[in-house]
Formats: sequence, structure tokens, C-alpha cells
Amino acid sequence: MGFSYQNHILHAESVPITDLMDAYESPLYVYSRTDIEHNWRELDQAFGTHSHLVCYAVKANSNLAVLNVLSKIGSGFDVVSIGELERVLFAGVDASRCVFSGVAKTNTEIKRALEVGIFCFNVESMAEMNRIEQVAKDMNAQAPISLRVNPNVDAKTHPYISTGLKENKFGVDMDEAVTIYKMAHDSPYLIVKGLDCHIGSQLIEVSPFLDALDKILKLVDKLDKINIHITHLDLGGGVGIKYDNEQTIDINAYIDSILDKVGDLKIILEPGRAVVGNAGVFITKVEFLKQNSDKSFAIIDGAMNDLLRPAFYQAYHQVLPVNENSKGIDAHWDLVGPICEAGDFLAKNRKLSLSEGDYLALMSAGAYGFTMSSNYNSRPRVAEVMVSGNQHTLVRERETIQDLFNKEHMIND
Repeated sequence: MGFSYQNHILHAESVPITDLMDAYESPLYVYSRTDIEHNWRELDQAFGTHSHLVCYAVKANSNLAVLNVLSKIGSGFDVVSIGELERVLFAGVDASRCVFSGVAKTNTEIKRALEVGIFCFNVESMAEMNRIEQVAKDMNAQAPISLRVNPNVDAKTHPYISTGLKENKFGVDMDEAVTIYKMAHDSPYLIVKGLDCHIGSQLIEVSPFLDALDKILKLVDKLDKINIHITHLDLGGGVGIKYDNEQTIDINAYIDSILDKVGDLKIILEPGRAVVGNAGVFITKVEFLKQNSDKSFAIIDGAMNDLLRPAFYQAYHQVLPVNENSKGIDAHWDLVGPICEAGDFLAKNRKLSLSEGDYLALMSAGAYGFTMSSNYNSRPRVAEVMVSGNQHTLVRERETIQDLFNKEHMIND
């Protein structure tokens, strides 16, 4: 939708990528506002009239423009740090539409979230609940909580993004949950609101979601019997996107299968990748071509510090030439960056016709792209642009070399 060839040039909506290169240079992240809005609305509208809140997971892409665009169409937000919370507030979001997740909330984070009126804390452990209770007591306040349970369901995804097994650091065992809920229910400083469960990311089958849901609904029934009444279920995120030609989840069928089981309970979802993943691309330029008897390397100006997923997760991103009529050397190319690491690659063994100076688009880079970038090798972070129709806006300036030094100080003997 947001990215397509027109007259053999890859476009972001109605804007040629070549125009963006002229305006902003390379490397560059480009986002489609239309795609972001469409992807969020697809999830939101699938619920029909059932009580729900679709909370965008800020960690996927925390650019202020992305947050502001989603806020304008009614999104809630899932934050995992005080930095993400402050970003959301700065973008014009009401804290009452935010849930606060994460395993290591500090006193400062809890206090700030209570001050601004967070909708709910997703509590990850007994120790965290005790801390939230103490902060609320010190403030003479009541903290709304939802306990994240670990249903021990295999999400069948990359081990780094699997979160619902007992071996993972997230949540509490199902067997411990009732005891913790009883303690929360008895506290004058805690308000039990919901039950939270998130089993992993980039899931392409519905069955793990439904297996987890069946388990937590049994827990809801147990709690009802002791007069602890859950008002919402937070089912996390994790809906996968297409990076290549893989089959993924039908949104309407997925939501319908949830609603068939949950009765009148309010449902919260925390999609991140599903909203922004396919709404962004990473543009990079071929600097040199290097071939030996075994390999063909396209040395590009983008690197693992700009887009970490291939090196970190062995992730696949489709690579498209910005000019599909470009004629160069036909080979199976490894796209490698300038960082001094053997792991600095963005794609391997891709059949492309390349010349030095060509621009390439790594697709499906809107999630966990810029947000995971760094200054490794003292490389300034790249610019971000949002396109809407035939308009484009710089939504993050490219860092300068001076930006790398501004927070540092030398020792003056």
C-alpha cells in the first residue's frame, strides 16, 4: 500500500524515493502515515462494538510523529520505561490511555505514572507489586494493577522474542497468581483491574494465542469464585507481519476467535510491529562492489548500528532496488556495512543487479529499526521522514558528528 513502484521508481505513497534521497540523503528511514493509520484501524475496527483498547507498543518505533499520528486516531499506548511515558505525554496522549509494562520499574517511574494517571500497571513479579504498593502508600494513592501471568505456551518464534515460557524472565507462574491477586485485593493501595499475558513477538499462527487465552480464562474463573473480579484482559501483542512471502495471521479471524471466548470482558491489545513494521523502509546506498572467487559483496552506507535486526535476530528483510530498471552486475550479493564487525550485514545472498551509487530499500523496517539503532563506531544516527500522500516531513534530523560529543567531557589536568 504505502510503498510501490510507479514508472519503475519505488515510491513512498506518491513520493519517489529518489526525491527523498535528493532532499534528505542516505541512509534514511521512511514511514508511510497512511499505512500506520490503516494498520492500527484494522485492529481497532475488528472489535466492532466490543469494549477494547488498542495500545500501540511504543518500543517498536518511538518517533514522536508516529506517536502523535496514532494519538490523533484514538490509539492507546503500551510503555515500558519513563522515557517512553514522557514521549507519549509530549506527543499529546492522555495517560489514562496508557498501560505501563516492563520487568524493572523504578520508584521514580511508578511515582510519575501515578502522578499522571496511568490506566494500569502490568505487574511482572511479587517484588514489583510490593514496590508499587509502597509508592502508592507514600503518595496516599491507589495504583491500578494487572498481573502479567506466564502461561508456559511456546510461541514458536525466535528465542529472543519468546516471552511466554517458564524459562523467560517475564510474568509470574500461573500457580502463584491467585496468591498474589489475593494480596493485591486486600491492599488499600492497590486496585485490581486486569490480567495480562504476552507470549512473544512475530507470531504467524493463532493457535498459541488461543492456547494462552484458554489458560488465563481458567484463572479468571478461579478469581471470580473468591470475589476478585477482573474487568479487562490484556492479551499483549505479537501478531506477525510479512517480511517475505510467509503466511501470517488474518486480523479479523484472530479478533473473532478472541471475542468468541471472553464474554463481556474488556480486551486490551499491545501491537507494535503489526502497526508500523510494514509501514517503514530503510534506504541505503551502494558505495562499493567487491567480488572474489567465493562471494560478492555490496558495501553499503547503512550498517548494523542503523538496522540491527539482521545481525541480532538473523532477521530477513526483502531488498528492492529503488530504480527497478537499474542495470549493473548480476550476482547473489551480501549487503554489508562499514562497521568493523563480521556480523555487520543487512542481507545475504540476494539476487540483484547492482552498480555503485544505486539506492536499495530494505522493506518492513518500520519496527525495531531506528528504535534499536546506536552510535557504534561513532556513527551518527540517521534521519527519519514521514510521507503522507505527496507530502514528506523530516520527523527526526540526522545526527551530526558534533552531536556525538555534546554529552562528553575530557579530563583537564
